[in-house]
Amino acid sequence: MKVKEWFLAGILVFNVVCVYAQSATLNTENVFFITLDGLRWQELFYGADDSLLTNIKFVKDTAALKKSYWAPTYQEKRKILMPWFWSTLADNGQILGNKNLGNLALVTNIHWFSYPGYNEILTGYTDPYIKSNDKINNPNITVLEWLNQKPELNGRVAAFGSWVVFPYIINTERSGIPVNAGFDIAKGEDLSIKEIYLNEIQGQTHSPWSSVRLDVFTHHYAVEYAKRKHPKVMFISYGETDDFAHDSRYDHYLDATKRTDKFIQELWDFCQQDPVYKDKTTFVITTDHGRGDVVKKEWTSHGKIFVGSNEIWMAFLGPDTPASGERKDKGRFFQNQVAKTVAAFLGFDYQNKEEVGEVIPGVIK
Repeated sequence: MKVKEWFLAGILVFNVVCVYAQSATLNTENVFFITLDGLRWQELFYGADDSLLTNIKFVKDTAALKKSYWAPTYQEKRKILMPWFWSTLADNGQILGNKNLGNLALVTNIHWFSYPGYNEILTGYTDPYIKSNDKINNPNITVLEWLNQKPELNGRVAAFGSWVVFPYIINTERSGIPVNAGFDIAKGEDLSIKEIYLNEIQGQTHSPWSSVRLDVFTHHYAVEYAKRKHPKVMFISYGETDDFAHDSRYDHYLDATKRTDKFIQELWDFCQQDPVYKDKTTFVITTDHGRGDVVKKEWTSHGKIFVGSNEIWMAFLGPDTPASGERKDKGRFFQNQVAKTVAAFLGFDYQNKEEVGEVIPGVIK
């Protein structure tokens, strides 16, 4: 064997040993991969915006709303809005993306809306040909599909979402990953009593939107599936925060944010009580895009013409994440780094046909 070949073989062996050594020291065996569609970093880190609280379309009693979400300090306000995030997660995990501290989290795609954002989150790179929210099967392999191809994870990956486009983003036809999204019902012969009931009442419950169901159904379908099947990788996307924002309903947007925080708390509490998941599960939480803020009325919108729509946030909680809380180190983190980070928690070195973003520094011990 030539010297160059020996050298390359040595590098390969070294990389394999490093990956094995990392996986041998990690405690994470399961990942819950969660998104809150279009939730701004401004509310996450600072709570309800005072100027929007007192000037909301369709809300007559703004004083009552302000009383519900206002406090003298931003630390109090954000904890009112997202109590689990700013107690359990902040005390035991990490939150990135406070622009005011120079800790930025940004998208790399040029569109700054949902399908391109979810493609970037799930594949680790941008695709210039994904430039709409149309129901088109994703030609790219997501990290979910990549993980599902691993023998130890095959059949142990599942996805739930409120938006009807997720079966196309994850390309369930090709990937074989079960995706319950939009107005799908639970399927199978071993459904729980609660799943059967959810199937019944979802069809009797009006959603304000034709392409997004209420998050309560997404959440409980996901929880029941987790109890019954114990997937090792579960993707869950809550959608109400984005759609209430598009409706100019800041009151409902805030309520949905607080509700989703409670949903994630319920999911975490379940994991901490379940012997399959307890102390062996990591939560990775983020959003697909930001929203306007320079012009206050643009908080309802996103896209490349609305300044700030490329600004996002990320959060991590689990046995392998140092408890740094709100990250205050100056740095830039990118949406295309999430996919590789998710795989790294499980001890895998995720690769794809395009170069993917590197593992986010500091979130894995």
